[in-house]
Order: sequence, then C-alpha cells, then structure tokens
Amino acid sequence: MRAILVVMLMLTVLLGWLQYRLWYGVGGTTQVEELRARVEAQARQNEGLQQRNDALAAEVADLKSGEAAIEERARGELGMIKPGETFYRVVDDARVAPLPAEHTAGQGQDGGDGR
Repeated sequence: MRAILVVMLMLTVLLGWLQYRLWYGVGGTTQVEELRARVEAQARQNEGLQQRNDALAAEVADLKSGEAAIEERARGELGMIKPGETFYRVVDDARVAPLPAEHTAGQGQDGGDGR
C-alpha cells in the first residue's frame, strides 16, 4: 500500500513539473503566443512595405518607359512649363475674414502694437 502512495506522489510531482514546463518553461505556451503576435505584427509591416515597393516599382517603370511621367513630375513638383506656353495660376476666391474689433483696437494707423 505504501509503494502505491509513493508512486502516486511521484506521478503527481511529475505531472506538476510537466505542467509548469508546458505553461511557463522554454518553448511554453506563453512564449508561443508572444512569437505569434510578433509574427503577425511583422507580417503587417511586410505587407505595408510590399505595397510601398510596388508603388515605387510602378513609378520607376513609368519613368523609364516614356517622357510623359517625367514631364508630369517636372510640371507638378518643379513648376516647369514648355517653351511657348503661358503659365496661369488659378486661385480660389476665398475672402479673408475681417479681424474682430477687439483685435484692431489699440493698434496705431500703421497696424503695429504701439512699440
């Protein structure tokens, strides 16, 4: 009878030790979940970078294939125009709101603050 109790005690201790290793030991479920979260975050980051790379590759292909993309870029970013063209700037008709009365009171005729 005593041998059975010793065996049962040893099996219980072994089970406890194995459960501890499963949950908290090296390669346990805690570390596996942390690694899964890191892999998912890296996959999202890789996807964003892949989209950026695809956009850059398309832009490079456009620039290599013809002058239209180069011309569009020069016009848009550098404000360049072709010889013989007239440059027109279209400005929205946004009216400037007058300053409130308390802001203009106390200012001199020159618009300064009296210093």
